[in-house]
Amino acid sequence: MKTVITARLAFTPADSIDYPVIVIEDGHIVSIGSRVSTNVPGDARHHDYPDSFVAPGFIDIHVHGGAGHDVMQHSDDALANMERHFLKHGVTSYCPTTVTAPMDATLQALERLAISQNATREKRAKPLGLHLEGPFISHARRGVHPPESLVEPSIALFEKMWHAAQGRVSVMTVAPELKGALEMIRAASSRGVCISLGHSDANLAQAKAGMEAGARHATHTFNAMRPLDHREPGVLGEVLADPRITADVIADGVHVHPDVLKVFLRAKGPEGAVLITDAISATGMGDGRFKLGGFDVEVKGDRCEHEGRLAGSVLTLDRAVRNIIHFSGWSMKDSVRLATLNPARVLVRNDIGVLAPGAQADIVVLSPEGNVQHTFIGGAAA
Repeated sequence: MKTVITARLAFTPADSIDYPVIVIEDGHIVSIGSRVSTNVPGDARHHDYPDSFVAPGFIDIHVHGGAGHDVMQHSDDALANMERHFLKHGVTSYCPTTVTAPMDATLQALERLAISQNATREKRAKPLGLHLEGPFISHARRGVHPPESLVEPSIALFEKMWHAAQGRVSVMTVAPELKGALEMIRAASSRGVCISLGHSDANLAQAKAGMEAGARHATHTFNAMRPLDHREPGVLGEVLADPRITADVIADGVHVHPDVLKVFLRAKGPEGAVLITDAISATGMGDGRFKLGGFDVEVKGDRCEHEGRLAGSVLTLDRAVRNIIHFSGWSMKDSVRLATLNPARVLVRNDIGVLAPGAQADIVVLSPEGNVQHTFIGGAAA
């Protein structure tokens, strides 16, 4: 049976459509047009949102957990609860993100997460492939990643992790200045892995070398990066100046000041900027003590800290979209793009992040203020 969604406005998100009619069948969008030129099929299940906006489901390519659970936990129930939590905030797909840990623990987590991607999911966000944040990162810019578990990049070790994850590594954060990094970047990018510059103390030349080796994205821009200097721009200068690099940012007002966020948005524009949460298990749980990988994090308000250092966030992606509107004055259409089309392009996916014929019918319904009202997975109301 066909499903039809109608609303006040749709963000595709490259364009907007007044009074859209979205026809869905077998989990995919069959057609999308305006009521001015499109009839609503009489034999379809009809969901009408006359005062709301619709957009592609949000995509979070850097998230460690939520609802009290961490992706590195050994529990299918934990993963299910976390994915239901994501769905409440409009996230229909995501990249489970690991944190640096002893290699045995990391390999076990990769194996379990790879197997979990085969599970049947109903009314839950879907994993898109894993994001390895560590262990190939700089000691100088490690943040809270445990120093004893950081390792030098090597093709052999990447292959070991790749096979543990059954080839389901989508993103890998790497410091390009490390010995062996360029060779590993070339090998991993040849497998289709998006290499993201991050947790890096690279100078400009080292960052450019990472780009030439195959890196094409940047992890939580400004955070865990060598600061910008007007004579030695470093990795941050390369990320902001090179239009070939897409870059993500944590728009919670804690990790990056709103005025600096404006600089980032002007530099990367609506096509190059990506929103992430870097959310941890504490998200949605209030203040307290929670886990990030194998260590404890203290949460007070919007700050998550381990031994005085920021350790992830409690941000949700719908809130990040609203923050972009509030902090920068960007339109909702452009802000939504940063959580939909742009992360899909980072993952080289054209079947998600858009409202178009042939795309997966993962759709979020938003109030005019950007609050999530309903979410659809494969055309089914969640």
